[in-house]
Amino acid sequence: MAARFILLTFLCSSIFANEALDRLIEGNNRYVNDKLLHPNRTSERREAIISKQKPFAIILGCSDSRVSPEILFDEGVGDLFVVRVAGNVVGPIELESIDYGALYLKSSVIMVLGHQNCGAVDAVLEGNTKDIPAIAKRIEPAVKIAKKEKGNTLENAIQENVRLIVKQLKQTKSLSPLVRQKKLEIVGGYYDLETGKVQLL
Repeated sequence: MAARFILLTFLCSSIFANEALDRLIEGNNRYVNDKLLHPNRTSERREAIISKQKPFAIILGCSDSRVSPEILFDEGVGDLFVVRVAGNVVGPIELESIDYGALYLKSSVIMVLGHQNCGAVDAVLEGNTKDIPAIAKRIEPAVKIAKKEKGNTLENAIQENVRLIVKQLKQTKSLSPLVRQKKLEIVGGYYDLETGKVQLL
């Protein structure tokens, strides 16, 4: 029944942002509890989306091999529009991809997904950035904030990085009108490698 519902949501018009976010969280709960449905991974699904895709959510995530959105949200082919880059940062190229998902594919939620022990953020903290100068430049503001906070500096920096990127996306000329019209929601998430749980920030 649940798999049938997921297929139907693709065939219908765009779902509301709150429904899209609920679907992500429900999928993550299935992943955490080893109750995966593995939806939309059949030959029927592949054939249904040959001419058109309609992903309900955009995930801006890190390139880290341990953080695969389709797996940790228990989604299938054509469900998520995924943009991945080390440190889940946003530059002009990433923004163009996100804009395409929001403006043309009509995805109703964007999740900026950071994760525990992010190597890119750690590299900035440690000053080992000679191989990632462009990425490091975008992470540095979060690191500066985190160094003034109590607790684990790395994890604070990872979460601050997510929050700053969410703020950045909400202020872009292309996405801000959709946010104001409540056609798009932009949220931050933090993925715990140990538990598999995604926490909304």
